[in-house]
Amino acid sequence: MLFNQLHHAAVIASDYRKAREFYVDTLGFPVLREHYREERGDWKIDLQFGDGALELFVIPSAPPRPSYPEARGLRHLAFRVDDIEAAVRELEGKGVPCEPVRADPCGGRFTFFHDPDGLPLELHE
Repeated sequence: MLFNQLHHAAVIASDYRKAREFYVDTLGFPVLREHYREERGDWKIDLQFGDGALELFVIPSAPPRPSYPEARGLRHLAFRVDDIEAAVRELEGKGVPCEPVRADPCGGRFTFFHDPDGLPLELHE
């Protein structure tokens, strides 16, 4: 079995307005599709992410994500950037705080920031 690339990643959010504002307006992901799923009582927003997609499910009744101590499962999403300092300045200029930039022992530099529900997101240069 060969995996060519990541097709999509899915994120569950709790607040439609905050999640859409963060992922679309602040981070700049273009909306591919968006619809309310009445049978489930949630929103599904497909966002363009390179050649794939970031699926954003907005489920107000979803339980909070365990964070500290970290739980099993997906730990975070990481986005490659060309200039980490420029990316941090842009995020912080939009009111999104970032952790200090650190050196990755495996190569490159990285930092973390969080979405409105506390999901860790990484920038990696």
